[in-house]
Amino acid sequence: MALQCRLSGTTIQSLKMATIPILSSSSRFIFRPLPQSLKLSIFSRHSPPRTPPITLLIRALSAPAVAAAPATEISDNKVVKPQWRAAIDFKWIRDNKEAVAINIKNRNSNANLEFVLELYDKMLNLQKEVERLRGERNTVANKMKGKLEPSERQKLIEEGKNLKEGLMTLEEDLIKLRDELQLEAQCIPNMTHPDVPIGGECSSKLRNMVGSRREFDFPIKDHLQIGKELDLFDFDAAAEVSGSKFYYLKNEAVMLEMALVNWTLTEVMKRGFTPLTTPEIVRSSVVEKCGFQPRGENTQVYSIEDSDQCLIGTAEIPVGGIHMDSILSKSSLPLKYVAFSHCFRTEAGAAGTATRGLYRVHQFSKVEMFILCRPEDSDMFHEELIKIEEDLFSSLGLHYKTLDMATGDLGAPAYRKFDVEAWMPGLERYGEVLHIFSKQISSASNCTDYQSRRLGIRYRPSESTSTNSKKGQASLATTKFVHTLNATACAVPRMLVCLLENFQQEDGSVIIPNPLRPFMGGIELISLKSR
Repeated sequence: MALQCRLSGTTIQSLKMATIPILSSSSRFIFRPLPQSLKLSIFSRHSPPRTPPITLLIRALSAPAVAAAPATEISDNKVVKPQWRAAIDFKWIRDNKEAVAINIKNRNSNANLEFVLELYDKMLNLQKEVERLRGERNTVANKMKGKLEPSERQKLIEEGKNLKEGLMTLEEDLIKLRDELQLEAQCIPNMTHPDVPIGGECSSKLRNMVGSRREFDFPIKDHLQIGKELDLFDFDAAAEVSGSKFYYLKNEAVMLEMALVNWTLTEVMKRGFTPLTTPEIVRSSVVEKCGFQPRGENTQVYSIEDSDQCLIGTAEIPVGGIHMDSILSKSSLPLKYVAFSHCFRTEAGAAGTATRGLYRVHQFSKVEMFILCRPEDSDMFHEELIKIEEDLFSSLGLHYKTLDMATGDLGAPAYRKFDVEAWMPGLERYGEVLHIFSKQISSASNCTDYQSRRLGIRYRPSESTSTNSKKGQASLATTKFVHTLNATACAVPRMLVCLLENFQQEDGSVIIPNPLRPFMGGIELISLKSR
């Protein structure tokens, strides 16, 4: 039970990790007992396989998007009604069974394709039987419109009653079967670009290497030591106030965060992106539709107890939902957004050296890019996103590499993902600086229509296709699902790690890269404070 109280009119709500069906690239919907709660209090503010052709791999599992009622449990056979319905083309899955099966295997997913197809066949057969009974019921109803003997009419009444009762039972079974099929099919991951390497993270392919490691002629300090000596952050006080993996930024570190955010927004806006700030609490269903698991034993998402809301782990989620259940005009595409938000993640299971300090924290600021476009343009925009990321890091003078991530490292929504990993001298390794739930500093993902089929975001290719000669009216063109792409432009804590460690000087100071200085009030150097 969540603890709720009021202090001076301000509501405190408990956060905890609850359990509902898990959706990820490597798990089916599984219902587990509620795990031990992790509770944090918050104050409310102001009341495929590589071989098939690319056209096959990016084929949407598409059908018209369908809205659904809130989740309720049907006690008879424990089938849970989905909170929402993805527009999945089950016929396409069946017709491309081999390609889908190979893709599931390559992505280490536990999706049960055979069970999905079994449920689909059962649904089709049951649907035919329902339609047959409806036809018989209509035939009986039509017969009763004529002049009949009383005995014949009574016979038809009994027959109609039996048909109605039988039909009601079958229709209930059909609803349950469709719900079960939907939940199982939602576990199937997106198809995969044919050029994506197959295997685990170690199989990822190097795309680009920029710069070289800086050679230091003095002992290297990690960002924790640098920050302590320059009085830039306070983890101890934050631990007392909020718990582990929280922090206070101080002095020039605050200005450096603001500089990173403002510089990044300025640069990305030059490329035609519309700036946004977003809600930082969203409905759980939106989180799920974007391909994240909002609840479960190892979730990365904070859920608000006794509500259907979560804290966001990335602005990708609220930006993805901004056009939910809408039909866009072809002329409005592409839609390119750059969003600033605070992000929250549980970091469940995180441990080790690479989790110390700012590298892996529960709350941070981030600038995210998001694009909605026509299907034929998504590969081009994927290249544009990774080019923007590389330009940003190059202009800061960072040494980094770009990877084409292997199938085993792709989340359920990603058709293809590029990661950017920057050299971090204090860790003596490359660190991911831009991806929200892993070790890189950045990533850029093409999700094709995986998210849009769940979010219900479509576009109309043209205003009309033909004119109905009988009515003299133009018929609207069939809608298609947009493709969505996302990329992190700046995840502030990891960028701070990179800048402090790469630009540290022998005297303990840190040089501010030239592009950030105008946003730092002209500060060029962070120096030791006089005592």
